[in-house]
Amino acid sequence: MIKAKNSPLRSLLLVLLLMNVSGVCHAARITEYRVIRKTVQDQQGKTRVAIRSFKSDQVAHLLVVDPVTLTSSNLPASTLGFSDASEASLGSTRFMKALDRHSLAPYRLQNGGATRAESAVEGVFLTVDLCPSKRPFERELFDAAGALCNGTPVPVAVAVSGVWLANHPEELSYLKGETAAGRLAITWVNHSYHHDYHPQAPLEQNFLLTPGTDMSAEVIDLEQQLLANGLVPSPFFRFPGLVSDQAAMSRLRELSLIPIGSDAWLAKGESPRKGSFILVHGNGNEPKGVRLLLPMLRSKELRLLPLPEAFLKAD
Repeated sequence: MIKAKNSPLRSLLLVLLLMNVSGVCHAARITEYRVIRKTVQDQQGKTRVAIRSFKSDQVAHLLVVDPVTLTSSNLPASTLGFSDASEASLGSTRFMKALDRHSLAPYRLQNGGATRAESAVEGVFLTVDLCPSKRPFERELFDAAGALCNGTPVPVAVAVSGVWLANHPEELSYLKGETAAGRLAITWVNHSYHHDYHPQAPLEQNFLLTPGTDMSAEVIDLEQQLLANGLVPSPFFRFPGLVSDQAAMSRLRELSLIPIGSDAWLAKGESPRKGSFILVHGNGNEPKGVRLLLPMLRSKELRLLPLPEAFLKAD
C-alpha cells in the first residue's frame, strides 16, 4: 500500500486549491487518501477493483474500477463488501491485463503505453489535453463535439492537469454543464498536477522526469482535486509531453493506472484511422490541432468511442 505523503502545510495548500477550482467553498473535503488494490463487491454482487480509499466530507469512500469494462466509480464504502476473489485472481481480468501490457518493456522515452485500440473498432477515440495555460479555452472544440449528440452523450477523454483546473473554474463549470445536459460523456484522464515543462532541458530530465519530481504526489493530488469537484478519475494516465521512462512506468503500474499515448497527434501531422487515439490540446496552446479537428467533427466523419472501449480486447 502506498500512502500519500502530506505535510500539514501541503495539505492546507491542497485544500485551498480545491476550494479555488470550484469557485465556491462547497468542494468536498477529501482526506485520508490512500492507494490500495483490493477486490470488492457492489450491492449487485459484481466484483470491482478498489484502487483508492479516502474520506469525502468524513464519509468513507472507495474509487473502484470495473475490471471488465474499465469504467470507474466513486462509491461509499458502506455500499461495498470485500470480495471472496483473491488479489492474485485479478491478473486474469481485462483491467489487469491491460495494465500489464502497457506498463512493461519496451520503455520508449516518448509515446509509451497504449497508443490505439487493442482490437479492431469502428471508430476513434478523441483525447483532449488541458495542460497549464493562460491562453483562451478551446470551447469551440467541445461545442462541435457536443453538437454530434443525437440522444446519446458524445464520448471525449479529457487529460487534465491540476494547475489548469485551479485556474479555470468557469471552463470547468462549462464542461460539467455539458455533461449534466447530456451532450458530453467525459472520461477524466490524469495528466499530473503541475505538468512541469522546461524548454531548455533534454527530455530525459523534463516533464515528470524533472529531477526532484514526486510522481506519486503529481498523480494523487490531481485525483483528489477531481474528486473534490464531483468528478471521477478514470484508470488512465497521460504523461505530460508523452515522456516517460522505466521508473515512471513502474510507479504508474503501482498506482493502477494505464498509460495513454497517441498515434494521431493532429498538430504533428499524424492522421487518424480506425482505432486511433486522437490528441489535440483544448487549452489554447496548439490551435493547429483544433483547426484540423473541427472540420472532421462538423462533417461527422468521425465516430467517437469511449476510451475504455479501446481496451476491451477479446480474452
